[in-house]
Amino acid sequence: MTFATLVYAFLGGLLPSLIWLYFLLKEDARHPEPKRLIIAAFIAGMVAVPLALPFEQYARGNLADPSSVIIAWALIEEALKYAVAAICILWRPAVDEAPDYIIYMVTVALGFASAENMLFLLDPFSTGQFAASLFTGNVRFLGSTLLHVVASAAVGFAFAFSVKYSSLARMLAAAAGLILAVVLHTAFNALIIKQGTSTAIAFFLVWMVAVIFFAAFEVLKYFQYHTLSKR
Repeated sequence: MTFATLVYAFLGGLLPSLIWLYFLLKEDARHPEPKRLIIAAFIAGMVAVPLALPFEQYARGNLADPSSVIIAWALIEEALKYAVAAICILWRPAVDEAPDYIIYMVTVALGFASAENMLFLLDPFSTGQFAASLFTGNVRFLGSTLLHVVASAAVGFAFAFSVKYSSLARMLAAAAGLILAVVLHTAFNALIIKQGTSTAIAFFLVWMVAVIFFAAFEVLKYFQYHTLSKR
């Protein structure tokens, strides 16, 4: 594997996530988050990928039922994205408004997706299949990357809408958000694996959920910042 292959895979995995991140930050341009914390969240998401790999390999080697493997992989990835966000980001004083939880969870997800996409692109790039790499990159940009966004956003919304409640209520909300993230992730992967018309259904599902989440994010921002502006 040449150095050029690594560079192409790195850029091919990184750029799509940076495009999504640009649009995310534009949505919050009036109340920007510290750049250093956004970078830290993105890197934390990338670091979660090598942490997930041994657990996923163990699941694949020890679970006989393919459906169980799909569920286990979704649980591992979503739990690790939440874990690195909780350890590295969510406790910081800068995370002081409800929309912040969604922004940072999505940023972690984009970091995770970028590192995952790099791994997927290594094989076709290393064998000179540039057309296949371009197709793979576009598919993951439209599907898998967005899946990670909406799945982690579910956890972010759970925190955002429970921010004024007790610690126990917030823990329960986070657990519910994590369960929803795993369900979405599992459903998408199961449909993708089946191929055929199921792939189109998977893309429709993830885009439909994305539209709902982005609309809810706008509503949340309106109430958060509209209330602040009246004080």
